[in-house]
Amino acid sequence: MRRPTARMRTVVATGLFALGAALLSPLAPAAAAADPVPLPIADYCGNQCSDILPPGQNGNATLAQILLHKAFGTMPAHASDQLARYDSLVAGYPGLTDAKINDFFNTASFGVPADQVESTTSPRPDVTITRDKKTGVPHIKGTTRYGTSFGAGYAAAQDRLWQMDLFRHVGRGDLTPFAGGALANQGLEQQFWPQAPYTETDLQAQVDRIRTTEGERGRLAMEDAQAYVDGINLYRTQSKNGRYFPGEYVLTGHIDSITNAGEIQPFKITDLIALASVVGGLFGGGGGGEVQAALSLLAAQQRYGLEEGTRVWESFRQRDDPEAVLTVHDGTSFPYAQKPANPQGTALPDAGSVVAERLVYDRTGAATAQEAADPPKPVKQSMSNALLVSGAHTASGHPVAVFGPQTGYLAPQLLMLQELQGPGISARGASFAGVSMYVQLGRGQDYAWSATSAGQDITDTFAVELCEPGGQAPTQAGAHYLYRGTCTPMEKLERTNAWKKSVADPTPDGSYRMQVWRTHYGIVTHRATVAGTPVAYAALRSTYRHEADSIIGFQMLNDPSYVKDARTFQQAAEHIGYAFNWFYADSREAAYYNSGSNPVRAPGVDASLPVHARQQYEWQAFDPAANTAAYTPPAEHPRSIGQDYYISWNNKQAKDYGAAGFGMGAVHRGDLLDRRVKALVAAGGVTRAKLTQAMAEAAVTDLRAENLLPELLAVLRSAPVTDPAVSAAADRLAAWQASGAKRKESAQGSRTYAHADAVRIMDAWWPLLIEAEFKPGLGAPLYDALRASLTVDEAPNAGHGPTGSHAGSAFQYGWWSYADEDLRRVLGRPVADPPSQVYCGGGSLPACRDAVAATLKQAAAATPAAVYPADGTCAAGHQWCADSIVQRPVGGLAHPQINWQNRPTYQQVTEFAAHR
Repeated sequence: MRRPTARMRTVVATGLFALGAALLSPLAPAAAAADPVPLPIADYCGNQCSDILPPGQNGNATLAQILLHKAFGTMPAHASDQLARYDSLVAGYPGLTDAKINDFFNTASFGVPADQVESTTSPRPDVTITRDKKTGVPHIKGTTRYGTSFGAGYAAAQDRLWQMDLFRHVGRGDLTPFAGGALANQGLEQQFWPQAPYTETDLQAQVDRIRTTEGERGRLAMEDAQAYVDGINLYRTQSKNGRYFPGEYVLTGHIDSITNAGEIQPFKITDLIALASVVGGLFGGGGGGEVQAALSLLAAQQRYGLEEGTRVWESFRQRDDPEAVLTVHDGTSFPYAQKPANPQGTALPDAGSVVAERLVYDRTGAATAQEAADPPKPVKQSMSNALLVSGAHTASGHPVAVFGPQTGYLAPQLLMLQELQGPGISARGASFAGVSMYVQLGRGQDYAWSATSAGQDITDTFAVELCEPGGQAPTQAGAHYLYRGTCTPMEKLERTNAWKKSVADPTPDGSYRMQVWRTHYGIVTHRATVAGTPVAYAALRSTYRHEADSIIGFQMLNDPSYVKDARTFQQAAEHIGYAFNWFYADSREAAYYNSGSNPVRAPGVDASLPVHARQQYEWQAFDPAANTAAYTPPAEHPRSIGQDYYISWNNKQAKDYGAAGFGMGAVHRGDLLDRRVKALVAAGGVTRAKLTQAMAEAAVTDLRAENLLPELLAVLRSAPVTDPAVSAAADRLAAWQASGAKRKESAQGSRTYAHADAVRIMDAWWPLLIEAEFKPGLGAPLYDALRASLTVDEAPNAGHGPTGSHAGSAFQYGWWSYADEDLRRVLGRPVADPPSQVYCGGGSLPACRDAVAATLKQAAAATPAAVYPADGTCAAGHQWCADSIVQRPVGGLAHPQINWQNRPTYQQVTEFAAHR
């Protein structure tokens, strides 16, 4: 296995660790094993609950451990011991049985058997933290509620102190002064702070609001949060005084390794709000992008005229495609964010007037470098999957679930495992580090739950009309706007960040100032004119100023006295404001609920496009002081209990539930799950192993090859193929498709794909094909505008795609549906809601065939080095490596690459045998 790289990529930067032995700090003291925590009585899973979260539970490393790792490749205990098991499912899933599941997963039973206790810690008399030998997961048992939450905070700090510190700075927009000025750090703070810019007063107001407006549960939640913070701070102090704190504090210059001078800043409850804003921004948002949508609509109207251009744009928008794969597939309708029959208040910009709002000012030093002008930024993640089968179709008669969030691959992970047992709390599972006072995805005594990002539209863009307080003519640069008829000043929010180079990050010293303008209608993102009038476009998310309100729902999910069945599960999920699809299974029922603060829009408002910021077009009952409004009631959210099966891979939720983004059409990666689970249900006798196999097979399958290649070959072979190069390439692709269209090693450990040539051809062909199919008809301006709303491709190695390279998640974003429907029309096959235009070959099958053949020939000639260029991890032409998953370091430890899998990062396999 290749040795891990010695570079700290991404968040902490690229500096080599080159400190002498004199700088070694002591290793963390090992806790002595003591009496084990007794196995809880209330565990109804019967050893049929499993989970996995690579690379490992331990995300902290002292300076000594970091230096030893860099010098010799050693790892602290439990830092990487789940990675190989996670990776091995790629080769092992074909032979999987229920008895072998825990060869690839951890047992997720409650408690720790006496012979498996590795250590116990009691940071207070009312709580004990027991860690198991196999994984080092903390099993926290409190005799008081305060002690339980305190123990959760203490254990989180033991496992993730440095990472929690990093991400509270990301949320506050001051990462570079803390961790260094690396481009990745600049990109992180420039991405997240403008989405959720808050003053300290704003953060405290959110704490106070939960405490004072959410009743007894709100008061209890803030007490739990305070106890959690107290636990973090005790470990922070102990580890600093004992010199076993994370070594990154030395390497970034915060603590002197010789004198121990320096400080780890205390944590406070408002840090949890900042952390929650990062998590919610990554995974729980939805909507937005209305300005770019407006630009592509204008381009379509420019190309085809007003009426036909609008029809063409709607065919790409795919708000409610009748062929889209659905989570609620029984035909139940949940109308939301649909296209209005008579749109009102739409504020399209004048052509050529849109300018993106500037964020960064006053650059000095390293911030003036050319590459710093556009640092790499993460995007909102829309990942995760779920497969559930109801008991009527399983071998045991009990529901089976395989589900989990796909949160990317960091080292350590954003998520951490834990078990919590205390008054009003009984759960095991995963929680985001820094906000882990409750289990957020996991299992209770007789039920399990998980989530996928839903992405429904909870963010709107308002065109605020600019004005001048003295009555002068406004300009696009103005800082005042009309709010309900009054010329109102925008609020300027600023962060001035300066950094110095360190051992961890050799980026030279530099600084800059970030600035955003806040209005009652959200944060300004663009400026333009609408019908000649200067406006600022402001984006308003319904969960802005409510980053941690969802804590109430998570508290309920952890409470065994509250969640007793599928209906009470749905009632708990109703209290989660972020846009998620929630799934549930116990021994009797499987269920689903779509959460989110869905604003009730004014009649006639089109949620897909910018709207005038006038009172008649505001969200109903809108109050900007705390950003509250009327929200759609729970009955109008997609929900279901007892459907034959459920799948979700960030696909469309239900009939008439308007898609917030482009690409929810006839081909979606959710199809990879749906067809496999549907076949299992039809055959009956579904087991945990069979459902896990369905997930694992989908995880290594190329969506383009499984869904689109049959149509492409039908076009290509609609007449004899006379070009030998084209014929040979088509034969390779057909053989790959017939074998299952997998991107998988020829043998375990070979690091060479079976059907490697076919995979290479497809990777080279797809972007060439899409351009040749659509660009001639659409024209370059419209083609480019639509690509800005939805990228053409997201193959595993597509570093240009939204998730970047080596990230695992693939095939979520792409022109799969557009190509599928267009090719079917060329072939004369039925399309349920056909677009008004046919693009491939202008609708001529011979011309389309020529375009397909020409691009296939070009792709077949592309060398591996051209298709898979070298990057910081892989040599040019190394196909397996280009696809491979890298655990991106956010600290001093690096981990081996693993096989590509399009799979949840944290994953559960559950089947409850009994119920309370």
